Amino acid sequence: MTPLLIFSLALLTAVLVSCLAARTVLSVSVLFIAVGYVLAQPVFGVQGWPPSRGEVQQLATHALLAVLFTDGMRIGVRELRELREAWHLPGRALLLGLPLTLLALAVLAHFVAGLGWLDALLLGAVLTPTDPVFASALVEQEGVPKPLRRLLNVESGVNDGLALPIVILLIQMQTPEPLQPVRLLLEVASGGLIGLALPWLARWLRPRGLHLSRDTRPLYALAVGLIGIALARAVGANEFLAAFFAGVAFASFDPELRDAFQDLGKRLSEILKLGTLLVFGALLSHEAMASLPIMDYVFAALALLLARPLGLLPALLHSELNLAHRASVAWFGPKGFASLVYAVMMLHAGVPEAERLFHIAALVVTASIVLHSTTDVPMARWLERRERQRSSA
Repeated sequence: MTPLLIFSLALLTAVLVSCLAARTVLSVSVLFIAVGYVLAQPVFGVQGWPPSRGEVQQLATHALLAVLFTDGMRIGVRELRELREAWHLPGRALLLGLPLTLLALAVLAHFVAGLGWLDALLLGAVLTPTDPVFASALVEQEGVPKPLRRLLNVESGVNDGLALPIVILLIQMQTPEPLQPVRLLLEVASGGLIGLALPWLARWLRPRGLHLSRDTRPLYALAVGLIGIALARAVGANEFLAAFFAGVAFASFDPELRDAFQDLGKRLSEILKLGTLLVFGALLSHEAMASLPIMDYVFAALALLLARPLGLLPALLHSELNLAHRASVAWFGPKGFASLVYAVMMLHAGVPEAERLFHIAALVVTASIVLHSTTDVPMARWLERRERQRSSA
């Protein structure tokens, strides 16, 4: 049984149960992690499984590039204007709640798990981003109040891009090579510049004789994005920021092309996400998990139950959301794909405590996927009932 066959069978199963999963506590994401983990056990002896860490790193990198590109398309000039006007909700969550959550995670990691401050900050940065996929019932359910849905959707779509430079910096500070701030700044700046420049150039070329049919517009956007990523990789710029800012540039300079790409981008990202979840499950080591100190498990519980409320509740104080809505936001901070990929990046970079940090992050991400993807449907129904009762009162 090859990795391709494993993924194909898991994908077919996910498609068959997707409607049931949308209405119940079943989770497609948990299915992929479980399949990857179970088939990696020696008793099965599946040829070519689990994949090597290098193969996992490559898949995770490509998946993250696709997600950052599509996420960047959510925040063009129009969206930034709306975000500024709606500062009291998604703006607060991103610009105040995100750093407070990161700090809360780092403090817990230092004092509870006993990590050094650099390791604690890195783990906090890895675990800060949230993923809307694992709270989809809240984000997509029409009965849930629109401000709440927009807050969760915008926050989770943008915070992985905001956390990425922090993760990169903290990884660089712990690698054997001495930190070179000027070089790091050049990598970041050139990646962002390449990402912004190519979509602008593509938009500038289009009125000058380049006609795109409806079917080719998504491929045009994809091709420009891939060129930007390849160019950034070739010149030593940061390819992740190139992908993210290319999406931002498309949303700003060519919203028509952005709208045409959204459907393709969403499906491409989801396929790569599911593949990464599958191989992530294969990387989980029962022995490593069992050898973690008990305080690491205490940290994982506090990271899910305490860190986000400590970050988000102060950020949303005196907002238009009532207590039930603020409690929902404080709970639904699911750790998902971005945290998973950042943990793989950390492992691949050779951070001194990478093995332990990876398995702590894996513990938090796995528990979060299970808890959040099995409570989003009940929570959405509860919020709907509250809204109906309030409307009829």
